[in-house]
Amino acid sequence: MDCKEGADQVDKTVAVMEKQKSESQQICRDLCKDGGDGSKLGPTFQLSRVMLPDDANIMGNVHGGIILKMIEEAGSIVGTRHCNTQNGDRCLAALVRVEKTEFLSPVFIGEVVHVSAVITYTSQHSLEVQVKVIAENILTGEKKLANKAALWYVPCSLQNVDKITEVPPIKYASPEQEEEGRKRYESQKIERLETKARLEEAMPPPPNPEDTPKERYTVGFSQSSLIHLVGPSDCTLDDFVYGGVTMKLMDEVAGIVAARHCNTNIVTASVDAINFHRKIKKGCVVTVTGRLTFVSNRSMEIEVLVDADPLVEKEKGKYRAVSAFFTFISLDKENKPLNVPPLKIEGEEEQKRFEEGKARYLQNKAKRLAEKERQQ
Repeated sequence: MDCKEGADQVDKTVAVMEKQKSESQQICRDLCKDGGDGSKLGPTFQLSRVMLPDDANIMGNVHGGIILKMIEEAGSIVGTRHCNTQNGDRCLAALVRVEKTEFLSPVFIGEVVHVSAVITYTSQHSLEVQVKVIAENILTGEKKLANKAALWYVPCSLQNVDKITEVPPIKYASPEQEEEGRKRYESQKIERLETKARLEEAMPPPPNPEDTPKERYTVGFSQSSLIHLVGPSDCTLDDFVYGGVTMKLMDEVAGIVAARHCNTNIVTASVDAINFHRKIKKGCVVTVTGRLTFVSNRSMEIEVLVDADPLVEKEKGKYRAVSAFFTFISLDKENKPLNVPPLKIEGEEEQKRFEEGKARYLQNKAKRLAEKERQQ
């Protein structure tokens, strides 16, 4: 190859890279330029990554936990950047809650995922980040909306991790937009406190299945736990676990529970609010436990609880750190929904959790139908 051919090749490569960069920026502009009603929103950030085999199950479906981790990363970056625009303590935006999120379209190996995050509300000590996830088939150019989520963060000082710093305010397009954000803030604050009070005690160690064999399709048969030692790669600069790392572990455990129950290909359909009750520090052993609470004809609700046990500071004892409800569906080889085996209930506690799960299922179903009618 002579110099001219080499230069032409470089020019072509640069042109392709510039085109890809332009397209990526346009996706971000399309997603973050307004709130759906033409209203201007706050600071934005976008990250993009191609989905690899390690990100997916054996059927090629990308794990929901991978998407949740990317969502949290984008939210943490835009939140941390914004909170450090003022003078004073340097801080990191710590995740405290993820609102209910729907997995709208499956994502597959080879697709490029674009995650766009925008700050939509700020209070004195917290901020709301709304995120949209677009999956792009780079062979056909087709793009699809894969996920939407809303996350709440608080800025923690790097000098004193127990200190919550103040959040710089954002400008709103109208008083109505600010008022809607305030209502969302008050609502999530109440729900977070209620959930923490209800789930204060840590889970007891799971029994050895060989010692107490369980009948198939019962809660005990599919209940699963994952034990993980928190290392440096799991943590932020102040040695506390990234929220996305925890959510990925939670999705993995919920997936195991769902797969054990129906013995088919399974995918995450949605996640109810994920509440981060207490921080998890480097060196803790986390136990992530999932158990079925409710099963409909086509879906499974799985309660996932995360308990942390400090190895060094043993006097603090084991505590509940995170909680959420995951919904999974069963798929055939062509990614079409399958019926889910019914759940066999044993005891009053399981019956109570089943009824509560059924109420959430019916409430969410009513919300989806109402949203569909509004769009029509």
